[in-house]
Amino acid sequence: MYIIPLTISFIIAIPAVLIIKRLALKYKIIDDPADSSERRLHSEPIPLLGGLAIFLGFFAIAAYYAFRTDRILFSTSSILPKHLLGIFIGALILMIGGFLDDKYKLKPKYSIIAPILASIVVIISGVAITYITNPFGGVIKLDLWKIVLFKWNRLPYKISLPSDLITFFWILGMIYTTKLLDGLDGLAAGITAIGAIVIFGASLSKVYIIPQVALLSIILAGTAAGFLIFNFNPAKIFLGEGGSTMCGFLLASLAILSQGKIAVTLLVMGIPILDVLWVIGRRVFGGYSLFQREVRRDFSEVGSMGNRIFQADRKHLHHRLLDAGFSHRGAVLFLYLITAIFGITSLFLQSKGRFVALGMLFAVMVVVGIWAVRRYRKEIRN
Repeated sequence: MYIIPLTISFIIAIPAVLIIKRLALKYKIIDDPADSSERRLHSEPIPLLGGLAIFLGFFAIAAYYAFRTDRILFSTSSILPKHLLGIFIGALILMIGGFLDDKYKLKPKYSIIAPILASIVVIISGVAITYITNPFGGVIKLDLWKIVLFKWNRLPYKISLPSDLITFFWILGMIYTTKLLDGLDGLAAGITAIGAIVIFGASLSKVYIIPQVALLSIILAGTAAGFLIFNFNPAKIFLGEGGSTMCGFLLASLAILSQGKIAVTLLVMGIPILDVLWVIGRRVFGGYSLFQREVRRDFSEVGSMGNRIFQADRKHLHHRLLDAGFSHRGAVLFLYLITAIFGITSLFLQSKGRFVALGMLFAVMVVVGIWAVRRYRKEIRN
């Protein structure tokens, strides 16, 4: 059942990438290393907008399964038409916002508008984290207070607290995780494919069998893998801002629809999430770096809080691996491996086990980070 959508989505992504690549070059929507900083790892201009291929492939195939005669995508209440519509509109907002960012190099205070709007739209459509599993037993309900905003087609559109607030930060956090992860060729797209495959497996578990979410997840995996052919080092096209943010958005939404497989997704995206939290913390608290003994306290040197948080640099884990001697492909494959190991492991663990695995993931992150720093310092001394 799932081989066909996986194959079709993979095949469709390939010509879509080729067409979009030509359009991006024609209209000069490119990532030019001459315009930027040390963070750039390529020497030639690379076309952007690659995420548009994932967007078109994913929603075209999803629409086919949604509107064919058996309406397989809506055969149960797990996914409603309003959910898919909300995800589509949210992804479209991110693609438009990303296009504007790629074209006009928006400031962070403007580029964050699209992720915020996309998160709100999908929440209004009814996609929300209504509970979390207590690792010590039972569940913790989050939809304690409900306010109906309006009804359309006899379906209520409401906000629930604190459920929707937690959902908002979950989606926004995932959006920025894949955005900031997109620093090496193939890294964000590859981890998106791995994440989608793990959510696919989780959606077919014995406890919660949700074939509709499994179908959407395998479509996302196929389109991301098709794009990865052109994005793996040396990349011929980049995701662009819209694509990098949309990948996290889709993973976050699918995790919620799969009956709250948040812990599974956290394990898949654990290294990137911890890396992003570390980098943001370092930027907020004055530019502290593991490569430096001193802590810079003069915040005026790096601008406002917003600029500090979103300012590009080479302090991410994947950059540290390069500095420690990994090749470009080696660093990406190493992070693929860790992601796959923890993702697959999560499929065989229950709540307590996943909680322990998250702690182990944090320990792995710390150990790898310390090793990379020491290796870098040793090479500098030599």
